[in-house]
Amino acid sequence: MLFNSYGFIFFFLPITLFLFFFTAKYSRQVALGILFLASMVFYGWCNYHYALLLLFSIIVNFYIGKYIIDAHRKRVAQHILLGGIIFNLGLLGYFKYTDFFIENMNLAFHMRLHLLNIILPIGISFFTFTQIAFLVDSYRGLVQKYPFLNYALFVTYFPHLIAGPIIHHKEVMPQFNKNRTFQFNYRNFVLGLTLFSIGLFKKSILADNLSSYVGPIFDAHGVYISWIDAWTAALSYTLELYFDFSGYSDMAIGLSLFVGVKLPVNFYSPYKSVSIIEFWRRWNMTLSRFLRDYLYISLGGNRKGSIRRYVNLLATMVLGGLWHGASWTFVLWGSLHGFYLCINHGWSALKRYVGIYSSGGILVTTLSRLMTFMAVLIAWVFFRAPDVSKACAILHAMFFEKIMLPTYWHLPISVSLLLQQLHVGFSTDSVLVSHDAIMLFLLSSIIIWFLPNSYQLLKRYKPALLWGHEFSTHTSKKRALVWRPSLVWNFFISFLFVFGVINIQASSVFLYFRF
Repeated sequence: MLFNSYGFIFFFLPITLFLFFFTAKYSRQVALGILFLASMVFYGWCNYHYALLLLFSIIVNFYIGKYIIDAHRKRVAQHILLGGIIFNLGLLGYFKYTDFFIENMNLAFHMRLHLLNIILPIGISFFTFTQIAFLVDSYRGLVQKYPFLNYALFVTYFPHLIAGPIIHHKEVMPQFNKNRTFQFNYRNFVLGLTLFSIGLFKKSILADNLSSYVGPIFDAHGVYISWIDAWTAALSYTLELYFDFSGYSDMAIGLSLFVGVKLPVNFYSPYKSVSIIEFWRRWNMTLSRFLRDYLYISLGGNRKGSIRRYVNLLATMVLGGLWHGASWTFVLWGSLHGFYLCINHGWSALKRYVGIYSSGGILVTTLSRLMTFMAVLIAWVFFRAPDVSKACAILHAMFFEKIMLPTYWHLPISVSLLLQQLHVGFSTDSVLVSHDAIMLFLLSSIIIWFLPNSYQLLKRYKPALLWGHEFSTHTSKKRALVWRPSLVWNFFISFLFVFGVINIQASSVFLYFRF
């Protein structure tokens, strides 16, 4: 079931909320049970086998965590933890990487093993990581015993189940026991509807329309790729992925607010970052936290010298890339970001060594932001391309093909002559660029770089969990761009909701469902 579907918005969600708050008046456990059952229905809507697999994973992990907590000797707990991690990674590996392994075995050793064509359960990476973190924290003594229902709801909670954010037990599980969770709150409902409407607009209007400029280049075979079409496709995907995933996260946090449960922020204006380090503090923040706390630090972090630090960074990002999908394009994407981070940390260390501490002003900030965005865009080409050769073909067209603009742009003669002097040509080969595409790029750019994000708009009401102090200075200074209960804002949010609902596309799915 999709957030951006009429069945979810007008059937599943109202019924679930009504049953939850109605039963909460008489029994909190029954209300939590309703939420758990609704989450299982939500997950297994298209294929009930997924729900059975999820329930099996939950039961096994619950008892593994229980045995770890009850273990009296650390070595015993360590063995149980290892077994739990092997179970989770084995389950993930079978569904996600078996065919990838067979393909590479066939290629490397000229074998003819048949692919199993295993269907990947939606969201398996997310609920696997969520449960591994729970087991590791149980071993570290950071988890107290919880009833099975609370644990099961923590894993299956439908706002985050399919595509994140990756929630942490200490953030969410205690909220299932608070009074506010079981009492309908008008303010939370309005804030949740506001975030949901913003996210729906991002998905239905921006992401889904941008997607039409991606497939004709990335999915085409044996066609010439012009310079402008390559850039249009790459930029479209860069913006589409942002609005798709950011929109989903806004909708998830908004839905959770309906029952008074706050989820962690997953996106915080990542394309405004001035470095790759900052980018990963803003993009898919809960995944970055998981990779840092449970992989990078476990590998040794920066505690074993500079060289080992860079090796750990690279290894973490390569594994993070492989987590996104069983393909060499994802491995290369992760490797690129690992390489970026090593350069970024090395440059920061060099600046500290020579005593450079100033940011350099608005010019340096703008250039740094542009360079970071370009590095991210180049990596996204590998992320989206079906194979490495296609990614290389698109990048070759972007940087080595002659710059050719569409003839139908009707530029002034003086501008055309100047462009010709700069060896810029004109051609009718472009299949993507149109006035609609240009307007969509402009609108997307304004929203990304010049407007506050969803959580800055609602900063007075703290609708989500935003950990860290690095974003305290990134709030909007313009009172007109801070949401408040008013006729103007209510009309604007209502417009976003209605416009988003009207433009829902039946074939639209969230990009991160494939991960």
